[in-house]
Amino acid sequence: PNGNQHDIDMAQLLVRHLEIESYTINIKDGYEGLLASVRAELHEVSRDTTINLAPRIRMATLYAVAQSRNGRVANTCNLSEDWVGYSTRYGDNAGDFSPLSMLCVREVKALGRALGLPEVLIEKVPIDGLCGQTDEEKLGFRYETLDAYIRDGIAPPPEIRERIDRLYALNRFKVRYMDVFPYQPE
Repeated sequence: PNGNQHDIDMAQLLVRHLEIESYTINIKDGYEGLLASVRAELHEVSRDTTINLAPRIRMATLYAVAQSRNGRVANTCNLSEDWVGYSTRYGDNAGDFSPLSMLCVREVKALGRALGLPEVLIEKVPIDGLCGQTDEEKLGFRYETLDAYIRDGIAPPPEIRERIDRLYALNRFKVRYMDVFPYQPE
């Protein structure tokens, strides 16, 4: 959590259900300290900076725990989120392996049911906990609509299709390999 996390009970439920080792490391002091240092130097920071800094610190924390416990970090982004760029680069979209990245939200839910996860986790309203809105409120459309467009080719109303297509085009950089200088020896 970054201070209080209103839905931490859901993470604890999953940990208990899976019977896995877990740690709760509050990143609030690190987040506030780093943000204050950046503000002191730049005198102002963008809203997106304040929103995306926490996921990036969380990922650094996950890597610290994984390295200390000989573990690996899972990227839990899914195809629906990645399609429209609903992730933080080097935050929640980082990881050592990505078991869900080729599955859209409806397929992730079906997998959860097949694995016997508690229904409350499967049907939990997706919210990033960063901006005060649900994912679907922030995106401006429902995941069901996006999944039908991605998987079934069912076009949503024109204004939603345009928004999805625009987000797709704007955010491709988040899921492709990093641009590199094409070295060609003489």
